[in-house]
Amino acid sequence: MTSSHNTSFLRKLLVFTFAILFGHFASGQELSWFGQTNRKGQGFLYWGWNYSDYTKSNIHFQGENYDFVLKRVKATDRQSHFSKDYFRFSTITIPQFNFRVGYFFSEKMSISFGLDHMKYVMVADQVATIDGEISGSGTIYDGAYNDQLIVVSPDLLQFEHTDGLNYTNLELRRLDNVLRWRFLAVDLTTGLGAAVLLPKTNATFLGQERYDDFNIAGYGFDGVVGLGVTFWNYFFVQGEIKGGFIHMPQVRITHDKADHASQHFFFSQYNIVFGLNFPLAKGARVSPK
Repeated sequence: MTSSHNTSFLRKLLVFTFAILFGHFASGQELSWFGQTNRKGQGFLYWGWNYSDYTKSNIHFQGENYDFVLKRVKATDRQSHFSKDYFRFSTITIPQFNFRVGYFFSEKMSISFGLDHMKYVMVADQVATIDGEISGSGTIYDGAYNDQLIVVSPDLLQFEHTDGLNYTNLELRRLDNVLRWRFLAVDLTTGLGAAVLLPKTNATFLGQERYDDFNIAGYGFDGVVGLGVTFWNYFFVQGEIKGGFIHMPQVRITHDKADHASQHFFFSQYNIVFGLNFPLAKGARVSPK
């Protein structure tokens, strides 16, 4: 299944979930709008999946025998096709996933730690602009370049963060109740966060041996908005839209530590997550008020 099919599946899942839930609210019976919220002392955790988009970026490659930039490089995500791998313990980290655990330190505000496992795949055989110099590689790419067009074929570069961009983040979030109906509550979540990037980059570069290892590559910032439905106070499903900026000045691309790449870009992320609320502080209870 292609990435576009996976994107379509997640979109349909989000639309279907909220269509079913809001269908129950149509009668308007027993509805309570914009009620009080007191989550202080509660914890929460969730797991779910995402698809993501990235802006074009300039990627700067530096090493002992080269210093050049590929400009306006295109990349996509790579969500796994929907299968049992999404639910098997041994394979649940293969799809693009979101994990978060948090604590409400006030009635509406929480602090949380999350891992957003996005995948970043440079589009193969695209035409990009190259500027700089390559020497001593023993390949056809040795030479000086001055904003020339070039086909980025795999023998020049294969560049993927397919074992994850691993956007490891802390977020401050605010939760506001929108409505309650019987055992259901609809809540709006907004937040801001900051992250450290721990990608496992899969790169082959100028015919050198493939490099594939984790490294601390940079940082990021994000904002998020989500709409969630909670059942019986404990269980929830939430759709989220997140956007942000990533700067990675130190991406490892070969086994030689002197070789590295740098890039920055904006991203958007679309999530469907399933979670649990639970009491943490003494005297706290899981209830809407």
